[in-house]
Amino acid sequence: MKWKIASDRPVYLQLIEQIQRAVLNGEYPPGSKFPTVRELAAQAGVNPNTMQKALQALEQSGLLCVENRTAGRVVTSDEALIRHLCGSEAQQTAQRFCREMAQMGKTAEETIELVRQCEKEGIFDGK
Repeated sequence: MKWKIASDRPVYLQLIEQIQRAVLNGEYPPGSKFPTVRELAAQAGVNPNTMQKALQALEQSGLLCVENRTAGRVVTSDEALIRHLCGSEAQQTAQRFCREMAQMGKTAEETIELVRQCEKEGIFDGK
């Protein structure tokens, strides 16, 4: 996972978002063992306590689970939860995009045309 930590927002919130995105895009499949706090903190270049705070929030959301004290964390096996969270994140992203387009004075039709142009350019194909 590539970490991008900005100075304008709390680090633990950025960690939550980036870890959630990695789980939702399949980088960590359902039921898979999750790296330790120390491993993740070292990779991200953050304090282990900050990483622990982020992981606890993800446990509370149900995305990560602790199987037992010695086995560590795993990604939830609840694929319905993962689909729900992915849909919610997609909806929030679309709403932010549409609000930004409206603030730029773009109509719904112009915004839809921009999305169609992106599709023609292969953005949805990972290009």
